[in-house]
Amino acid sequence: MSSFLSALSVVFVPLNIFVTFVGALVGILAGAMPGLSSIMALTIMMPFTFALGGYTGIFMLLGIYVGAIYGGSITAILINTPGTANSAATCLDGYPMANTLNQPGRALAISTTSSTIGGIFGATVLFFTAPLLAKVALKFGSPEYFALGIFGLSIVTGISSSTVTKGLLGALFGLALGTIGIDTISGSLRYTAGSVYLLGGISFIPLLIGLYAFAQGLANIEEGKKESSITQKVKLERIFPNRKDFRDIFPTILGSSAIGTMIGAIPGTGGDIACWLAYMQAKRFSRHPERFGTGCSQGVAAPEAANNAMSGGALIPLLTLGIPGDAGSAVMLGALMMQGIIPGPLLFTEQTVAVYSIIFGLLFANICMAILGFAGIRLFSKITSVPNMILTPVIFVFCFVGTYAMNHDIRDIFFMIIAGIVGFALIKLEFSMPPIILGLILGNMVEKNLQKSLVISDGNFSIFFTRPISCVLLIVAVISLFLPLVMSYIQTRKNRA
Repeated sequence: MSSFLSALSVVFVPLNIFVTFVGALVGILAGAMPGLSSIMALTIMMPFTFALGGYTGIFMLLGIYVGAIYGGSITAILINTPGTANSAATCLDGYPMANTLNQPGRALAISTTSSTIGGIFGATVLFFTAPLLAKVALKFGSPEYFALGIFGLSIVTGISSSTVTKGLLGALFGLALGTIGIDTISGSLRYTAGSVYLLGGISFIPLLIGLYAFAQGLANIEEGKKESSITQKVKLERIFPNRKDFRDIFPTILGSSAIGTMIGAIPGTGGDIACWLAYMQAKRFSRHPERFGTGCSQGVAAPEAANNAMSGGALIPLLTLGIPGDAGSAVMLGALMMQGIIPGPLLFTEQTVAVYSIIFGLLFANICMAILGFAGIRLFSKITSVPNMILTPVIFVFCFVGTYAMNHDIRDIFFMIIAGIVGFALIKLEFSMPPIILGLILGNMVEKNLQKSLVISDGNFSIFFTRPISCVLLIVAVISLFLPLVMSYIQTRKNRA
């Protein structure tokens, strides 16, 4: 109890409260700018946190970490441009709710509520079950990661906006993109066309910005002088979800928060995987799955709850094993070590006050994010009153600046433009973008862990079925992939009868 009280007294020092709010604000602004990810915000601000010293600097980083994850949903909802990869799934229902249904305030309110509850859920789980979940995450080897990737790929039948066939083709296209670059096992070059730029594989952020943001800008240009419904002035009657919305999304938030926390606790994954899995599961268990993709409140809540809960889950292996759960927590690892806090199994016994101060700091950072998020909804929603003739050039500026800011490489911009043109063509052909992104995200993980597993087992595929976790994941993946097809076939037979 004394450790808890000491940790709380550290968090609620006036200076620490102030820097946590500042960190959350910086994170929200960075997350809302396409290309300016939480990683970039953390690395840019890290030198300033060293000047603050001790827990104060750590609390600022926690605020940035939490705020950036939420901030990505703002532009995803309002202009169909995900600020971070974690918010790509939010575009599917957030943008239609703000645009087609002309309810940007409602979409932002649902996103903010889901993000807050998801973040608090993840921090609470971190507080109570960190050692237990860390033991589960420690059991993941190459076969388990391969099975997890296959399970993730199996959801393409659930996130395809048009036909299952086009969804599968999109996933195969994403997988093909993932094979570009150097084979990590053999060292051979694959599909690089002699380009040094492609040796490291497809650059994900320029591809994401191109497929979503640049393609959307091209679509706006095609509309000519027509103004879409998103340019209408909207009077916000409330900044919180109404009772019906909250009742509808609360079970989804809890389920998606659990998914996000578990995915975050597995090192090497991240919020992008968590948000897609949560979105698919929400659609699968919904009473009205046909509403997803048209502005469904559950479709906004699921990815936002998952990617924010992931922040707490990612700190589980970081604090208990010294293994960062994602790129953001890897930056946090460096910051903690610079402050003399060494994550690992002994942290909970030798530096109890430190570990609980971090956990309570994460919890308070989510509260700061919620306050700033709800306070800014009226301001954020004003983006929707901007005419397309002004908004489209702004989108293009975000595309170029955000892409170049990642690596300061002009080739990223050219690649982003090509990806945008391809994305625009795919939109015209009514292909769904999520399967392509999912194939690219998970394809590399599947291939690498397949190769590693076969090396370990001397080429014996039974390794995937003799390990319980991987076996269960593969079985669930097969069911997940073929169940929608079987149900569709049965429904067709019934209709004919």
